[in-house]
Amino acid sequence: MSVTIKIHKNSALSKDSLMKAIENFDHEGEMIGNGYRNVIKILTIDGQRYNIKEFKVPNLVNKIVYRFFRKSKAERSFLYGQRLLDLGILTPSPEAYIEYKSLFIFGKSYYISKQLEYDFTIRKLIDEPECDDYDNILRQFTQFTYKLHENGIHFLDHSPGNTLIKKTSTGYDFYLVDLNRMEFKTLTYDERMANFARLSPKDYMLDIISDEYAKLINKPHDEVRERMYHFSQKFSSGFKKKEAFKKKYYFWRKKKN
Repeated sequence: MSVTIKIHKNSALSKDSLMKAIENFDHEGEMIGNGYRNVIKILTIDGQRYNIKEFKVPNLVNKIVYRFFRKSKAERSFLYGQRLLDLGILTPSPEAYIEYKSLFIFGKSYYISKQLEYDFTIRKLIDEPECDDYDNILRQFTQFTYKLHENGIHFLDHSPGNTLIKKTSTGYDFYLVDLNRMEFKTLTYDERMANFARLSPKDYMLDIISDEYAKLINKPHDEVRERMYHFSQKFSSGFKKKEAFKKKYYFWRKKKN
């Protein structure tokens, strides 16, 4: 297969050092997560820590789609990362992407960003509802999401693990990750409300989020809360049905160790 390598003009990476890291990807680095779908590792290249995401090889149809008709997940992550930074939205610095292609099909791809040392994610607020500064963190996160919406960013994977949070001397900084599914457009009211659906089924979280968002868009809290509840419950119901289907028909799948 031929290899496409795109490195950001401001990156310290070289093609040789990057390709050496990719060649050793299976044997080196610190694994993040279980690698069930995509494999994410932290590797040190020339003294700098990088986050490298190896995307799962697509199915046969998508091998053709990504080869000829659509940008790969790796390329989209790279381009969207740059676009976010241009709009004033934080994300770990996009450094490069790599694609493997044959004449007719698409193979593996990698997205490389600088490794960000962060303090926690929104999942902490789900797992530890008594954590310090809970209300303030959630309200600042809601303000961050409002900023996304006002900038025409529809982050389709707005879920608990996809916003990294760093505590600062003045508050909290929020960084988006897992960037390949986004739309850039003017969001409708319902699209804004539905964008919170993946974050938490916890009513007490949605109560705070809806209260803060209602203030930001100057709408009654009860109205905003009702719509957020509606979309959260709709998502939870659909997710449970999907998981039940997988359990019934894909029981033979095994997670990677």
